[in-house]
Amino acid sequence: MVDVGTEWIDISTPLTDGMPHWPGDPEVHITTAEQDGVRLTTLSMCAHTGTHMDAPRHYLAGGAAIDHMPPETAIGPARVVDTLEDCRPGERILLKGATPAVDDARRLAQCGVRLLGVESLSVGPGGPEGDEIHRLLLAAGVWILEGLDLRSVACGEYELLCLPLRIAGADGAPARAFLRRTK
Repeated sequence: MVDVGTEWIDISTPLTDGMPHWPGDPEVHITTAEQDGVRLTTLSMCAHTGTHMDAPRHYLAGGAAIDHMPPETAIGPARVVDTLEDCRPGERILLKGATPAVDDARRLAQCGVRLLGVESLSVGPGGPEGDEIHRLLLAAGVWILEGLDLRSVACGEYELLCLPLRIAGADGAPARAFLRRTK
């Protein structure tokens, strides 16, 4: 977490060369070169690296791509929690230190949550359970924000500002995410 010098708290994971990534995804390579007095940074990585948003297309054939995400999905009131005991329709929930189980995902989907954010590289474990969690949430219209850094953020009410890159037709995109305490 980086304090950006205002009341906004940066909860994004910095992108770094060789950073952790999902097993089987391409390694992260970031290089900077200088030519004729100009510096250029080149990125080579999966769109699902660091802090990133999963679009429905990630798991659902014909699902919406990241460039069709309504901005209000990831901009507005959000609640940071350490357990998924309750939810409200349209809510943005950021879960500290855990990932949801299949029953949690089913409950969030039925409740009509708008966005679920987690600190881990994925909203669920690898394998069939993780696939089911993704499908349950995405099919219900719950957008997934992964790779957050909430270690220094207290549970409570916040304003979320998160903007994934607008990659045409993509199943996800890297994002920058900020919180501002409201209560």
